[in-house]
Amino acid sequence: MLSDKLGMPAGWLARLGMGGSGGGSLLGLDISTTSVKFVELSRAGKNIQIDRYLIEPLPKDAVSDGNLVDIDAVAATIRRGWKRLGSPVRHAALALPTPMAIYKKILIPALQADDMEGMVESEASQIIPFPLDEVNLDYQVLGPSPASADDLEVLLCAARKEKVDERVASVEMAGLSARVVDVDSFAMMTAFEQIQYQLPDQGMNQTFALFDIGASKTHCSVIRNGQQLYYREQAIGGHQLTRDIQRRYGISLDEAESGKRMMTLPDGYESELLHPFVDALAQEIQRALQFFYTTVSVSQYLRVDYILLAGGSSMLSGLDDAVAARTQISTMIANPFTSMVQSPSIRLKELLLDAPSLFVACGLALRRFD
Repeated sequence: MLSDKLGMPAGWLARLGMGGSGGGSLLGLDISTTSVKFVELSRAGKNIQIDRYLIEPLPKDAVSDGNLVDIDAVAATIRRGWKRLGSPVRHAALALPTPMAIYKKILIPALQADDMEGMVESEASQIIPFPLDEVNLDYQVLGPSPASADDLEVLLCAARKEKVDERVASVEMAGLSARVVDVDSFAMMTAFEQIQYQLPDQGMNQTFALFDIGASKTHCSVIRNGQQLYYREQAIGGHQLTRDIQRRYGISLDEAESGKRMMTLPDGYESELLHPFVDALAQEIQRALQFFYTTVSVSQYLRVDYILLAGGSSMLSGLDDAVAARTQISTMIANPFTSMVQSPSIRLKELLLDAPSLFVACGLALRRFD
């Protein structure tokens, strides 16, 4: 389903026979390449409270390029993680990888708004490269078109049914109920709002580049006034550094990942492996911004005002400084929990380390407040 800013909760779930979140308790459940991440939020007076979170590692190659290669292993990981989480909540919000979704703004004549579904399906048949009976199709009217008073601007979103179904099946095999299906870039935008509220003028009329640096891919979303202007996926992620560590020191991938995270690797690691990788990653981020500037009207959006780094690899030592130095743009580590209160079971020091990798899961958990 679509986030509020890019479309209100809409019809995917109804067509799956599950309905909306209903405002009840809901787990944010993010199935990534290397782990399943859980976030549970609630209300504490006027504040949002983070009650629980957990990062449960997935078996190697259970998920590849967003595809659930071993759905049984994914379901077993979800079941194991949910038990470790200790939550009574069984309803979950999950997300499709952005490349698996097709979404585009279209114009519909305002005079034909009474036949909106028919008009959208007609447009979709020209945009979507699959038969419509093979996709879950959704749309949301955004409002009058800024360029044409006679047209309505509509966001169309679609995904292959099989891709939605396999994620729903993995959750249900784990004994949970999939109540919301989102798109991960939209979930990230929902979490981003928690950061935006803390900025001067709540970040309005400013342009943000949000980089989600995962294990194998880096995703760039450029956001302005609640709208995603640009999205790009790059084939670089933290697993590349992990493999370099494994080869350099002759250790297992698990040992390399642990050493990278805890900074317990031999002398020479930073100069020989970490710094070159951080510089290469900063260069890729700079390249993504250059693509944005050449793709979107420079006269309308002169430059990005802030860069936010999310994802498990965003915490690499010195990355934020390297990106700021290379791009000459203020760069910060994204923490969507800064304005929230924590339950007594949350260890703040650990949360600060884990927060950037929980961005999608947090955005999904926030759907309970729709």
